[in-house]
Amino acid sequence: MKPPKLIIREVEKEELTRALFRQFQRRQVVGDCLRKEGGQWVVRPDPFVDQWSEEDYGFLIQCLKDTLDIGGAVFGAFADGVLKGFASVDKRPMGASGDYLDLTSLHVSQELRGMGIGKKLFDTAALWAKGQGAKKLYISSHSAVETQRFYEAMGCVDALELSQKHVEQEPYDRQLELDLAAWEDFAGRQTSDTK
Repeated sequence: MKPPKLIIREVEKEELTRALFRQFQRRQVVGDCLRKEGGQWVVRPDPFVDQWSEEDYGFLIQCLKDTLDIGGAVFGAFADGVLKGFASVDKRPMGASGDYLDLTSLHVSQELRGMGIGKKLFDTAALWAKGQGAKKLYISSHSAVETQRFYEAMGCVDALELSQKHVEQEPYDRQLELDLAAWEDFAGRQTSDTK
């Protein structure tokens, strides 16, 4: 399947309604997950289907509105005007020195995963966070192996400082960080390599 032509742009608060997500498929069939055992990450089978309910969408929409209310950003990937991916970044500094900004969401509609949309959204969010003065991006990420491969490919590593809030909310998530200076160097090299 050929990737669709996308427009990635900021999403305004008034757009954040259930209608925006009507053609967005948040479904992930999970087989293997990473689990921390004896201080090491190991792959363990943990099959389940992660699919959002109407209640989940309602909660998501409120969280995204709250993100905008505090000066954060929500980015959408649109194909022919239809939302097919989104990312959000909280503007409140995290960590002992306030170096982190939180990548609070990054999702791509099921039928379009693996086409580079997640990378474009991730890069857009990272660039925005760097523009806000952050040194690192914090990610509380799903432990599914394919999700972890994506974040590793983006340059993420285990977070040096853990957000207790995230650890308590999602104890099976892997807490990651992205060094934004290293990411910018890497992204710049990739761009120059493709010219």
